[in-house]
Amino acid sequence: MTDRRPPNVSIPDWVEHQIREAERRGDFDNLPGKGKPLASLNEPHDDMSWVAAKLRRENVPISAILPAALALAKEVEDLPLRLAREKSETSVRAMIEDLNNRILQAHRRPQDGPPVRVSIQDVENLVEAWRRQRAG
Repeated sequence: MTDRRPPNVSIPDWVEHQIREAERRGDFDNLPGKGKPLASLNEPHDDMSWVAAKLRRENVPISAILPAALALAKEVEDLPLRLAREKSETSVRAMIEDLNNRILQAHRRPQDGPPVRVSIQDVENLVEAWRRQRAG
């Protein structure tokens, strides 16, 4: 625990003093990566790069932070790949109907972010496409 900053010392001077004291005590001597360049030093940085890096480290899909309209659009785009992994027609239908229910609810709610531009998915056409893919 550090002492309180004296009233006559500026915050930057107080911080520098704390750093010098920690260096003198050897608090920084055995830190991991000491003497090595930062791993992300040559990567491009923007306002959201830290968010993207955190999502990758935590294995969180990007759709988890997208507004509803964009998340649904991404889900519709990925739907054929997701359906291809399903083993039964019942689960395929359930997946499409769940997506359609969420699309309907998104259309009914006040819009948060960009407008919802995805439409209800045709269950029968998607199931037929799934059957053809399984047969071929």
